[in-house]
Amino acid sequence: MMLTDDGKHLYVSWDEYHLLIEKLALKVHASGWEFDQILCLARGGLRPGDVLSRVFDKPLAIMATSSYRAEGGTIQGRLDMAKYITMPKGELAGRVLLVDDLADSGVTLQAVVERLRGMPAIAELRSAVLWTKAVSCYTPDYYVEMLATSLWIHQPFEEYDTLRPAGLARKLSI
Repeated sequence: MMLTDDGKHLYVSWDEYHLLIEKLALKVHASGWEFDQILCLARGGLRPGDVLSRVFDKPLAIMATSSYRAEGGTIQGRLDMAKYITMPKGELAGRVLLVDDLADSGVTLQAVVERLRGMPAIAELRSAVLWTKAVSCYTPDYYVEMLATSLWIHQPFEEYDTLRPAGLARKLSI
């Protein structure tokens, strides 16, 4: 991972990103906690949730959330949470592992946890992320890295945020 000279930006490669997800899986496993389902928060939690779902052979549910709105996604606005949780069958129940990419301000995770704790079918809820910022108002049960400062993390898939089909066609015409 590359930290910029100004100490405000952290750039993460695909290999580093996948290694963090694998380390997160091992942290959850080492805890000995058994869970029944994984709920990932889309979009940031989709990739970690998918990998954990495969590694632990557990069903994956998805909940869409969004909170970044202004300045190219760098200023947090109103939190939007999907009314429904998408899953292949049944309902979200039992012991649930909530997965996202990071606990930034912590507002999203805290709001989702409060909502899920209000669901009687959920017996136990724990959360897991790749990064937790020290400024976060919510600390997940599992995380790989604690960031002392509020760095802006540039994840490898962000190139697709501005890459449109025409740009992709140019990129692939080698």
